[in-house]
Amino acid sequence: MTNPNNATITSVHTAEFTAGDALKIPTLRILRDDGSLYEGASAPELDKVTALKMYDTMVFTRVLDERMLAAQRQGRISFYMQCLGEEAATVGSAAALDDKDMIMAQYREQGALRYRGFTLEQFMNQLFSNEKDLGKGRQMPVHYGSKDIYYMTISSPLGTQIPQASGYAYAQKLRGLKNTTICYFGEGAASEGDFHAGLNMAAVHKTPVIFFCRNNGYAISTPANEQFVGDGIACRAVGYGMKSLRVDGADILAVYKATQMARQHAIEHNEPVLIESMAYRLGAHSSSDDPSGYRSKEEEEKWRQNDPISRYRLWLIEKGWLNDSDDKATIEALRTEILDALKVAEKVAKPGIEHLISDVYAEPIPALQQQLDELKAHIRKYPDAYPVTAGRLD
Repeated sequence: MTNPNNATITSVHTAEFTAGDALKIPTLRILRDDGSLYEGASAPELDKVTALKMYDTMVFTRVLDERMLAAQRQGRISFYMQCLGEEAATVGSAAALDDKDMIMAQYREQGALRYRGFTLEQFMNQLFSNEKDLGKGRQMPVHYGSKDIYYMTISSPLGTQIPQASGYAYAQKLRGLKNTTICYFGEGAASEGDFHAGLNMAAVHKTPVIFFCRNNGYAISTPANEQFVGDGIACRAVGYGMKSLRVDGADILAVYKATQMARQHAIEHNEPVLIESMAYRLGAHSSSDDPSGYRSKEEEEKWRQNDPISRYRLWLIEKGWLNDSDDKATIEALRTEILDALKVAEKVAKPGIEHLISDVYAEPIPALQQQLDELKAHIRKYPDAYPVTAGRLD
């Protein structure tokens, strides 16, 4: 007889609860803090060029974050978000993808963007919202996007990219593409309704999407133990009938391996996979946040010993692919290069105000044109409040 409930029916004759912690998800770890492999672990196949590109991208992300947070404190940009402590999660996962796999990010995946080929100049143009910015100045800083490298533009509202990723991957499947979509989000975003809608949609329609949850311990100031009581996020995949992996997010070899496996399964079986990365957000949530109000310096220092770049660096040195002198020289060169690019980008003119509506439709509709005209009139009336824009209206 067909079961219309779509559920396993195993009969029992006495009532008994299934405990909330009945399902335990293991965490994949390959690389120790000292750069050695765990007993019984094997590193994924990586050639020297790829391995060093991964490292260089992590270092670039760290140096960029340091410099741009300082720029925000100096009032040169309005806002910034660091990837500090999660570089392995974003870079390791991006390195395991095909260049034409779609990336739908949240806002801490600059490492994935850099690995794809986003240039330093492009980073700076977006952060300063100048006329060379691909987003035409219409986004906050760190809301990157690039059609050329399959990186969907970031939006501020949490979780909106999750059902979008399910839909995009469904289209990839219908078109017969051998590609996947990876969707990044934090454990806080997993509390949004879009998380549940997106995962259920992907599972039911069998879409080749990788959901990559960065469980970094805090949703701004809310610790994970005040967000949920289940065993992290990975166990939720089972409720939707999909496969899951939990991985040490500070271990780039483990992240790379887990994403490789997830991508292969997603494409071969047209099924979604949920990866949960377990790392720690070493920095503040954003430049607007003060973490001292909700966690201690002792806690932060403990997790600083789990630095993903240091761990991977030691592994590369052990393999003979990296040495101290070259590494230090690269970091110093990056600091100079980033500062020079910053000085150039902040002097580039801002986009014309007409770009607010220029490509929403093929031709601006009357309602948008009216709004733009009203905005221009407002700026002309109060030019001192809009010193940059007021001088470029005509």
